[in-house]
Amino acid sequence: MKKLLIANRGEIAIRIARAAGEIGVAAVTIYAEDDSQSAHVAQGDEAIALQGRGAAAYLDIEAVVAAGVGAGCDAVHPGYGFLSENPAFAGAVEAAGMTFVGPTVDALSSFGDKAKARALAKENDVPVLAGLSQAISEAEAKDFFQQHAAGGILLKAIAGGGGRGMRIVKSANDLADAFARCASEAKVAFGDGGLYAEQLVDQARHIEVQIIGDGSGAVSHLWERECSVQRRHQKLIEIAPSPRLDDAIRQRLCSDAVKLGQALKYKGLGTIEFLVDEATGQHYFIEANARLQVEHTVTEEVTGIDLVRSQLKVAAGSSLQDLALEQASIPATRGYAIQLRINTEIVTPNGEFKPTGGRLTQFSVPTGPGLRTDTYGYTGYTTNPNYDSMLAKLICYSPSNDYQDAIIRARRGLRDFVIGGVEMNVSLLQNILENQVFQDSRFTTRYLDDHLMDFVPAAERVDSNLSNQA
Repeated sequence: MKKLLIANRGEIAIRIARAAGEIGVAAVTIYAEDDSQSAHVAQGDEAIALQGRGAAAYLDIEAVVAAGVGAGCDAVHPGYGFLSENPAFAGAVEAAGMTFVGPTVDALSSFGDKAKARALAKENDVPVLAGLSQAISEAEAKDFFQQHAAGGILLKAIAGGGGRGMRIVKSANDLADAFARCASEAKVAFGDGGLYAEQLVDQARHIEVQIIGDGSGAVSHLWERECSVQRRHQKLIEIAPSPRLDDAIRQRLCSDAVKLGQALKYKGLGTIEFLVDEATGQHYFIEANARLQVEHTVTEEVTGIDLVRSQLKVAAGSSLQDLALEQASIPATRGYAIQLRINTEIVTPNGEFKPTGGRLTQFSVPTGPGLRTDTYGYTGYTTNPNYDSMLAKLICYSPSNDYQDAIIRARRGLRDFVIGGVEMNVSLLQNILENQVFQDSRFTTRYLDDHLMDFVPAAERVDSNLSNQA
């Protein structure tokens, strides 16, 4: 690998460019017509302008592949989101003579289709929730709801991710509207309106396991992350390791994650996601993400392993043995890491999350031991509503085995994060960190949605001003 096209933008493009430079690989960035001011543009050794504006420019397979070929790249890293889990894109990259930094086309197809992934889990004796593992009609969803009306069901996009195309249904009267909205949202977000249905576990923790494989059948896990602090099915805070996970459950989750990776002779980084029922402790496979995850940072902090660099080296032909990443060589986690997603959004008085934006008149990230910020923001930058609202990730690490020490560091990090000119979700994050339920690690995936206004001070409910300065 000599020259890498980064088929993404923002903080993840910067992260990949830096990792590439550290191993002597030249990095080429791309940018849409309305994205030339993003800090990622200047981070590569070369930058290529795409035609078009917004996400559509980054989703143009032909244009992105042509950019790589034209720049003389021999590899393409898709980052996360956009084309990262698109088998057609991976195939086009390979057909153009470049290496796709990620899984094979077959693995992308198996994990990217949620119904296929469920079937694969069943075949390998990994527990799954009761559900319909194929694209369903509204009538089929209604029949399934009648079987599970007592606990409710979850409608999910087959090609989904990031909480889009997903609805909880607890009343038969809500099903038709939920189905229509899910299908429409999925069609817009993923180009596929297909839905499937699962039994709802009302009080559950969301635990994901990081895996890495080299394509030979060798697959290792790098432990788990706690992702239960969510709003509208979208992660907001991630923790590694999970502060309240029983060791026996941890081993079962990690074993099942590796089992699924081995079934596909998985290559590169991937994440296997599970729900853990709070009442029973039973875990269930829910989906797999065949790519680098937003929250890879916390795993890096607690293992000391640079995941992006490892991903690039595997793509270039290194084995797990070459990289000392065989399971016996993976270190036990050390301390705790917490990632906080800094978003350009507020909570409105009626409890809705509303995107915000504008020019950053101040932007100063926290520094000091155990504090890391991945961002593309800077003073003078004007945020763009055509892209995701996440402006920065604050990663806070404590080597202590006391979870409270990591929380203390995270609270300090948020206090020292200075943002001016744009309303952010910083105060919401501060209030979550100070909440006893979070400090006791008793969050479930529903808790924040069910108690949202408990985390928003009365004054902020009135003026919707969560943060101009943290």
